[in-house]
Amino acid sequence: LARAFVALQAWKRMIFRDPLNITGSWVGSEVCNYRGVFCGPSLHDPTLRVVSGIDLNHANLGGQLPSELGLLTELGIFHVNSNEFTGGLPESLKNLVLLGELDVSNNKLSGVFPAVTLQLPSLIYLDIRFNRFYGSIPAEIFDKKLDALFVNNNNFGNPIPANFGNSPVSVVVLANNQFTGDIPNSLGSMSRTLNEIVFLNNSLAGALPSEIGLLNQVSVFDVGFNKLSSSLPDSIANMVELVEFNVGNNLLSGILTDNVCNLPKIRNL
Repeated sequence: LARAFVALQAWKRMIFRDPLNITGSWVGSEVCNYRGVFCGPSLHDPTLRVVSGIDLNHANLGGQLPSELGLLTELGIFHVNSNEFTGGLPESLKNLVLLGELDVSNNKLSGVFPAVTLQLPSLIYLDIRFNRFYGSIPAEIFDKKLDALFVNNNNFGNPIPANFGNSPVSVVVLANNQFTGDIPNSLGSMSRTLNEIVFLNNSLAGALPSEIGLLNQVSVFDVGFNKLSSSLPDSIANMVELVEFNVGNNLLSGILTDNVCNLPKIRNL
């Protein structure tokens, strides 16, 4: 906990806006009593208490994330959504080898995709939506064992990497960016795990790959507001769990066949 004290005090010094006076309780060495800080037994030595979680969602904090956060080596959850943090994610976060959930959504973070997230071996939930990140999405993120990936509402662009389908996610949202090129046909490989996939409002082009018919567990498939062309593949008839299917505001042509309209669970088409 001594290292946690150093980390949290360094963070407090970098917070310049705290309208709810959250960090007013960040006084003294008893960090487990700090608001937003949660402690539990160490996985390495259950007789020791460590900082295992931080939840400062909707705290309206302004400031930056200091490199000292890398001292919180037994952190499992880091949730700071809906604040006004700026800058990027410190490289020292690579030391958080137990971190399973990282949610920095709805802030003012900027820069290229935070590559430090690729070095987090326990990460299963990554949410960086509603920030100011830009550039390409690294292919390596789709080789990680994530369950959920949210990168929507940033300024990402360029084609989606071809290994997109390697990802074992159940939910992936890439909406409201500037992605270009085709939808990778590798997405057919995601059939075992994928439930929701959202490409809404990008600049994706080409035809919908016939491999989408392999996604027989998907309930939400949204590619609205892109530049997709050609006709809908007949294989959509195999997407028997579809509830919401949005292909509106594209350049699609052809006839909508009965095998799409007759999908058993479809509500919004």
